Amino acid sequence: MPKPTTPRGRPPVPSLARPSPARPGPARAGKDMRREEPRDEPGKLFRVAGLSAVSALFSHDAARVERLFFEERLKAKTGDFCKAMAAARKPYRMVEADELAKVAGTVLHGGVVALIAPRPVPAFDSEAAKRWALDGQPLLILDGVGNPHNLGAILRTAAFFGLRRVVVSDHPGQALPSESAYRVAEGGFEWVELYRAANLPTVLKRLRDSYRVAGTALGRGRAVVTDPAALTKGERPAAVVLGNEEDGLPPATLAACEDILTLPGTGRVQSLNVAATAAILIHALAKPG
Repeated sequence: MPKPTTPRGRPPVPSLARPSPARPGPARAGKDMRREEPRDEPGKLFRVAGLSAVSALFSHDAARVERLFFEERLKAKTGDFCKAMAAARKPYRMVEADELAKVAGTVLHGGVVALIAPRPVPAFDSEAAKRWALDGQPLLILDGVGNPHNLGAILRTAAFFGLRRVVVSDHPGQALPSESAYRVAEGGFEWVELYRAANLPTVLKRLRDSYRVAGTALGRGRAVVTDPAALTKGERPAAVVLGNEEDGLPPATLAACEDILTLPGTGRVQSLNVAATAAILIHALAKPG
C-alpha cells in the first residue's frame, strides 16, 4: 500500500472546490486546502462517506474520486483505494478522527471520506426508453420527491434489487443527487442510472406505448390496482410513478397514468413513507440482473 501523505501538524480541511489539474499528487497545506462551507453547487465536490459507498465508487468509477481521506483503523481496507489515487496522481491522506469529521461535515463518516466530481443527470430520452422496455425491467419515476434522504434510500433499494434506471421529473421540489442523498444511498448511485424528464405528463403518455404506466395514489373515483404483481402481466413492463411526500402526484401526472396503484393497509396510519413504498414496489416488480 502506498504511504499516505502526512504533512506536519494538523492536516487542514480541504476546499470543496475542484482541485486544479496543475497540482497533481498528494495534498499539501496551503491555498488548495482552505476550508469552505459545504454547498451542493456546480463545480463543487460531493463528500461521500462510509466504506460501502466509497468502495462502490472505486469499483464502478474510480476516476471520479478527486481526494481521499481515511482514519488509521481503515488503513488496510483502503489500501487499494490509495494505490488507485497514487496511480492517478490525486491526493489522499490518513487523518485523525476529528479532522475527518471536519472533512465529512459529520462525525458519522465511517472512517473514510471521498471527494468526488458529481455525475450529471442526463435528460430522459423517450426513444431510448423504448429500447429499455425490451429487457422487461420496470421503470421507477419520481415526481416531486423532495427529501434527499428519501431519494438516497430509493436509490439504495433500487441498487439492492438490481433496478437499473430511475427517472426524476423537473418538478421544482424534486430532490437531485446531493451529499445527503449519497450518504443515505450507501453506494446506490453508482449502480443505478438516474435521468431527468421535462414535462412529465407528456413523457408518460409517450411511455404508454412501451410501458404499463401506473401512478401511486388513492383511487378517488378511478379503479385501482392493489397488487403490484398485476402490473407485470402482459407484454409491457411496468413504469410506476411516485409523488411528493406531502401532496402526492400532481393532477396532470396522475391523469397521464393508465392505472392507479394503491397499497392497502389497515387504515391505522394514512400512508407509507415514499421510500418505504418504493421498496415494496421495487421488490415486487424488479427482476435482478
